[in-house]
Amino acid sequence: MEINPESLLKTNGLSRRQALRNLGLGAVGMTALGAFTKTTFAQAENMDVAIFNFALNLEYLEAQYYTYATTGAGIPAAGVGIDGKGQQGFVTIKDNPKVSFTTPVVEDYAFEIAGDERSHVRFFRAALGADRVAQPAINLRESFNTLGQIVSGMPFDPFENEINFLVGAFIFEDVGVTAFKGAARLITNKDFLEAAAGVLAVEAYHASNIRVNLFNAGSEVRKLAKAISNLRRSLSGADDDQGVGRRVNFEGRANIVPTDSNSLVYSRTTRQVLNIVYGEQGADKGLFFPNGINTGA
Repeated sequence: MEINPESLLKTNGLSRRQALRNLGLGAVGMTALGAFTKTTFAQAENMDVAIFNFALNLEYLEAQYYTYATTGAGIPAAGVGIDGKGQQGFVTIKDNPKVSFTTPVVEDYAFEIAGDERSHVRFFRAALGADRVAQPAINLRESFNTLGQIVSGMPFDPFENEINFLVGAFIFEDVGVTAFKGAARLITNKDFLEAAAGVLAVEAYHASNIRVNLFNAGSEVRKLAKAISNLRRSLSGADDDQGVGRRVNFEGRANIVPTDSNSLVYSRTTRQVLNIVYGEQGADKGLFFPNGINTGA
């Protein structure tokens, strides 16, 4: 049965403001960091709306990245709205970001993922209705340059070629999968949970697609993926992040699916996700979200 996003909130007993109030987040002036991390989701009776808005921030980021890479323009040009509660921001990006793909199948993958991510944005916005948050400011230029300096000592442009594009996508995709996995146990409404499971499955498909292509790109690219994995692990503070090759011998057999010892995808908390996208443990903004995410509080 296809889920109607506009019907989700009608079956949920709490409004966004009520959900945030359950977290103790109704106070005026609460920052984005405080709204999602000073009090944990676990303390709330029903955080479905807050979780979906948190996810929407991440989907704005992914949708903009893939859409700029494939079309050279942002998601509004594709008919996707970015308005909502909180401070609406713009995307900082290089001129002419459209990637010159040289492998037709990689280009096909990129266009498919871009379409999926735009659909995710539309879905979350429709499900949240008037409670949806606006797109925050997103940096797709200095953020990657900063990461490049950390990982390799050089600036990094993910739009320069298709290999760089895949590396840039690798930074996002695993984070999205683990974020949805971590949120699953906190979702109380079954309709919301089914919808989130659907998004998680698609993000996992995307991640595997990117990881396969990176593994096939050769040992130097696998080394770079391993360095990114190590950085994410360091930023998050505690998880089991993995590159695309076995940790014992990452030049050996493929490690396309990053799992724990039971072959389960691991989870990330909201704070761990923010540490990665902000580029610093405990930060309230930075890297991909220079002004922080929007909470709508």
